[in-house]
Amino acid sequence: MKKVLSIAGSDPSGGAGIQADIKTITAHKLYAMAVIVSLTAQNTTAVSGVLDCLPEFVESQIDSVLSDITPDAIKLGMLSNANIMHSVAKMLKQYNCKNIVLDPVMVATTGGRLMDDNALGVYIDELFALARVVTPNLPEASVLSGIEIKNIDDMRAAAIKISSYGCQSVLIKGGHFVGNATDLLYENGEFTEFSAIKIDTKNTHGTGCTLSSAIACNIASGLSVKDSVKNAKDYVTNALKNTIAIGHGNGPINHCWIL
Repeated sequence: MKKVLSIAGSDPSGGAGIQADIKTITAHKLYAMAVIVSLTAQNTTAVSGVLDCLPEFVESQIDSVLSDITPDAIKLGMLSNANIMHSVAKMLKQYNCKNIVLDPVMVATTGGRLMDDNALGVYIDELFALARVVTPNLPEASVLSGIEIKNIDDMRAAAIKISSYGCQSVLIKGGHFVGNATDLLYENGEFTEFSAIKIDTKNTHGTGCTLSSAIACNIASGLSVKDSVKNAKDYVTNALKNTIAIGHGNGPINHCWIL
């Protein structure tokens, strides 16, 4: 059985983070493993608190998994501070990990900050060179590239800039644009656009976590990055179409629509 490890934060309301990753990996019929780096107090309306694990304990969790089980892909989600980033990078290098999908989780759907502002430099310097694909949304891509993104040309420029940090490919998610949701993949000097009709729903909690996990699942199954992105985008689009009404705010997408 193919195995996917998620290294991320916990969402007790089940829509994002580790919980979304496990649901997504299971829906793809792969084996899910999880290293929790932060506990959050959040729901569909707000993030009210974050409690980070000690970096040493993050390393211990990762070591426990990787010393016993070799994942076919790894998804990196919320990494809230520089010390945790150091620890994660150290362990991934120690075990020579491959097929890493890096999702730059900076702000929750509800607006809560999930990454220390002063950790961005460490994030770029230590983790980007390990990534097979990085998956920022438009606001995250703007922060990472220093480019204000208003159109597809800006997305292209931002993707080139982000790719210069050492990652193998960049997927900029265009869901924040008005109109169709067009995502842009930059890989090996080539651009590929993935368009889908934007689903009219407020239940979008965990969309980014889910997409990156789905990409990791497809890569773990042996597909190319381009095919993995296509399949993952189709999966998320259907998860949005098959909406479920849970909570009083931005509810979760339906990770298990396929089951």
